[in-house]
Order: sequence, then structure tokens, then C-alpha cells
Amino acid sequence: MNYLAHIYLARHSDAAMVGAMLGDFVKANDTERYAPEIATEIRLHRSIDSYTDQHPVVQSSKELFSEGRRRYAGIVLDVFYDHVLSQHWERYADVPRQELIQRFYRALMAHEAQLPERLRLIAPRIVQQDWLGAYAELEGVEQALHGVSRRLSRNGHLLRESIADMHQHYEAFAQGFGEFFPDLIRYSEEKRLTSSL
Repeated sequence: MNYLAHIYLARHSDAAMVGAMLGDFVKANDTERYAPEIATEIRLHRSIDSYTDQHPVVQSSKELFSEGRRRYAGIVLDVFYDHVLSQHWERYADVPRQELIQRFYRALMAHEAQLPERLRLIAPRIVQQDWLGAYAELEGVEQALHGVSRRLSRNGHLLRESIADMHQHYEAFAQGFGEFFPDLIRYSEEKRLTSSL
């Protein structure tokens, strides 16, 4: 899953949302320097990503990508799912989307001193350019995917070309999200309650 979905799943506290973001920047076994709530969410982030990758609906969606570009399907779907979540936010949340995003941005900057260097460097841009809010429009999804493609060591063009698959199968991917996301919500809630993460 991408940033907005992780933030949504950890919306019960500011520290949890920061931990959910840190999951992409901190190794799961390198959490000792963080408060327990943040450390738990870092580890849960990895578990959520694994669950997502293995979910049958997500697996089926990946098969719709052109064969040469299928290896980048997970990246495209992660960002696209933030778009679908944005489009149907009221179905999943009582708090307005932009209100939660702004709360997260404040929490992120309040924890600036604890952020790993890579995240600390981009955090001001995340806030100023409203990365999470931008996913509401497909243009924001495309910009995010272009940004990721530039950071790939090779074959970034294949990720950019995968955007065509996203447009072609928009409805199927959006429907898949609607089937998959409630399962993910249940999984994350159960994992947080029952597991020693």
C-alpha cells in the first residue's frame, strides 16, 4: 500500500501515523530508537505490504498489466489505490480526508528530529506539495509514478509505460480495491490487537 492508505490505517493517533510513514524508510528490525507505538506501526507497515501483495484480488489485478511491465504492477497499484481511497473516502472514514492529511503533516513535522535523513529531506516537500492530497486526481498519481521511475536504477521507462495499463483497466482496478480494502482494514486491526509486532 502507499502512503495515504497506511496513514488511514494508523489514524487512531499521530504517533501511529508517523510510524506508518516510517515503514518505508526504516527497517523492521531497526526500531529500537523509536517509541513503542511508532515501532509497532513500522513493523505493521511491512506486514500490511506483505498481506497486500499476497491478496488474491491484488494478484488478479497484477495479471492485467502487459507482460513486459508486470514487474512494476505492484508499484502502480499501490499509488492507484491511494487514488481510489481518496475518491471514496467517505465510505471508509468519518473524518474529512484533507483534515486527516493536514493532521498527519503536522505530526510528521513535529517528529522531524526523529525522521531518518532521507525522509527528513523530503518531508517539507511532502507537506508543501501536498503529496497525499494530490492522489485524489489521476494527474497526481501519474506524477508520483514518474517520480518513482526516476529513482529506479534501470528500466524506469517500463514503470512509466505501466501508466497506460492503469488507464486501460481503471474500472477493474477500482472495483478490486473495493473488494480488497475491507479485508485489509480487518487484517490490520486484528494484527494490531492480537500480534506482538
